Amino acid sequence: MTVRHWSLAGLAFCALMMAVALALQYVAGLEPCPLCIFQRVAVIVAALVFLAAAIHDPRGWGGGVYGVLGLAAVGGGIAVAGRHVWLQSLPADQVPSCGPGLDYMVEVLPMWDVLSRVLSGSGECAAIEGAWLGVTLPQWTLVGFVVLSLVPIVLIARGFLGGRRG
Repeated sequence: MTVRHWSLAGLAFCALMMAVALALQYVAGLEPCPLCIFQRVAVIVAALVFLAAAIHDPRGWGGGVYGVLGLAAVGGGIAVAGRHVWLQSLPADQVPSCGPGLDYMVEVLPMWDVLSRVLSGSGECAAIEGAWLGVTLPQWTLVGFVVLSLVPIVLIARGFLGGRRG
C-alpha cells in the first residue's frame, strides 16, 4: 500500500469519528464539553494531515514526515481523551468545579489561558453523559485515537525505516 492508501484510510477513520461525534450532538442531543471540542480539533487536524499526505503521495522519507505530523495530532487527541477519562474516574468530592463556558473563555482570555483552563478540567467534563456497552464516550474516543495512531506509525515506519515500496 502507498502513502496515499494509508492516508485515505486515516482520513476515512477521522471522518467516521467526526460523523459519530456530530450524530451524538445533533441526533442524540449530547452537547460536547470543552474537552470533547478539543478532541474534535485533534481529529480535524489529523484529517488535514492525512488529506495533504493523500494528495501529495510522497515516496521515501516524505511519508515519514506526514506520519510524524499525523502522530503529533493523534497524540494530542490521546492526551486530551486520556485527561477526559481520568477526570471522569475521579470521586465526586475531587471533581473540579464547573468553570465558565468555552465560548466565554475564548472571547475574554488569551488562547494559552483557555488551553490551560480547559485541560485542567471542569465539572462539566467529569459528568458521564453517555456510555455504550459499559464504555463511556471519552473512553471510546481514546480507543479511536489509539486505533487511528496506527496509520501515522505505519507511515513513519515506511518512510524512515526503509519500507519505500509503493
